[in-house]
Amino acid sequence: MIRFASGRRTMSGVSVWSCLQPITRAPNCTTKAQLLFHSQVSSVLMPSRLTPTNRLLSIRPVSWPTSRLCHGDSRRTSETANSKGGFSLRALTQAPKPALYLGFSGLIPFLSAPLLMAATQSFYPELAYVQVVYGASIVSFLGGARWGFALPAGSPAKPDWMNLGNSVVPSLLAWMALLCRDNIAEGALVVIMGLGLSLHYDLTLLPGYPSWFKAMRTLLTLVATFSLVATLTIKKFCTEKKIKDFQN
Repeated sequence: MIRFASGRRTMSGVSVWSCLQPITRAPNCTTKAQLLFHSQVSSVLMPSRLTPTNRLLSIRPVSWPTSRLCHGDSRRTSETANSKGGFSLRALTQAPKPALYLGFSGLIPFLSAPLLMAATQSFYPELAYVQVVYGASIVSFLGGARWGFALPAGSPAKPDWMNLGNSVVPSLLAWMALLCRDNIAEGALVVIMGLGLSLHYDLTLLPGYPSWFKAMRTLLTLVATFSLVATLTIKKFCTEKKIKDFQN
């Protein structure tokens, strides 16, 4: 019989550790009595079921592969980027063909004016003003496109003061650019300001456009802006002539 005395286990008044000494000294027991005694002591000292503490200690640590964690983070990052309207130039492959053809063909009036003046090494005020007028019409169109996007039912852009109110600003800038007929430089700068402000609205302040449209808008705005900068550069370094001299 086993009883507990003073915080340690004893068997019939004899310490368990003293009972273990003959077992450790003579592990190869041959008698049935010694084998029975060894099994009883082993059942007392080493129970078959683990205690809760031993179970906790026996749990092996779980390790996750680094590649799986990185793959999950990248997938979560991409999903977050898509939900926030993130885009890249690769999204142009998803653009409809009519939008691509019409959008990039709209750069022809922007690029033709500085290319023609660079070929003749002369600055023509009438040709530069035509470029400014076309740029002003594009700026006004970009403002009106927000109205057309926000008004239909179910659109991600709500017809609130933020969307509709800020869409009027590009049209006002286009009107101011047309008033600068006697000063081409000021008109071109106002158009550049309108193009940049419209792009800022569409990318950050007024989200809702698809990724391919944002990528196309960014590329078209950059090309149009550089064409106006090229016209201002030609005005500064080339001789000013009238369009009548070019015809003669």
